[in-house]
Amino acid sequence: MLEVLILEDDIYLAQKVSSKLQDDGYSATTYASINEVDNSKPYDIILLSTNIPVGDTNDIIKRYPKSTVILLVSYVSDATVTRPLKAGASDYVLKPFSIDELLRKIKHYKEFETLKAQNKVLEQYMEFLFQSTTCNINLPTKFPFLIETNDQKESDKIVFELSKKMNKEIEFVSLTKEFKFDFTNSKDKLIYIYDFHNIKNSSKDLLLKNIKNLNVVICSLDTVDNFPFEKTVIKKEIRAAQNDTILTINEYVKMMVLNFQNNYPDTELSKKLGISRKSLWEKRKKFGIEKDK
Repeated sequence: MLEVLILEDDIYLAQKVSSKLQDDGYSATTYASINEVDNSKPYDIILLSTNIPVGDTNDIIKRYPKSTVILLVSYVSDATVTRPLKAGASDYVLKPFSIDELLRKIKHYKEFETLKAQNKVLEQYMEFLFQSTTCNINLPTKFPFLIETNDQKESDKIVFELSKKMNKEIEFVSLTKEFKFDFTNSKDKLIYIYDFHNIKNSSKDLLLKNIKNLNVVICSLDTVDNFPFEKTVIKKEIRAAQNDTILTINEYVKMMVLNFQNNYPDTELSKKLGISRKSLWEKRKKFGIEKDK
């Protein structure tokens, strides 16, 4: 349950707001003076009237830096709005205001704080996910460009780092699904096409015509010849699975072939992998693996 502090000298208004908040499932505590506030108690939301002295207003804002502070303002001025916002307040409502309007602001900031927390968790997870991926390469200087690699995570890491650097949202595009090459609404995004190797050459030509002037990164797990834009090649040897890594089926097959193709004849190796000799040959060709003679 969210804890809300209402610091308002208009007792009728404070009680009205408190009653509505409690009806909506909040816990509300009301004070008419800053001297009455229980400093030991944390608050998620503070509804702060600027009828109290400016010094006291800023003191409350600084005392609760992690709280969302919404100012209850009788008139807009430098003292009632500008300075408190600079001090750390989140927003304000102008009296007389609708209680529903105030509740919308509270819910908005509640959702905003939740999203911030979720985003932080996701960033930490991505750092954990890519901690074993160390790729120091010179990327092409212009978009669009291609990353030709045998390790999807290398390309993923580059795209996420570019997104942070450019402050752009990533739009993930899969070519294995039914997809129309329409990027009209994607001009301000970083477009990541991560399965370029899965479409026919005729579709590739059409795609490349549509991304000419866009911020696009293409990933291909196959070798791409005659690519019209810049590309970088990242080839890694996948020799063993790390404890924190779950391999895809293709990665697992590739790792097994690389590690054991010289220990077993193809008949035995394909049997252990549960595939045919023809399939083993096709996978070697796909992954660019040459068998030692």
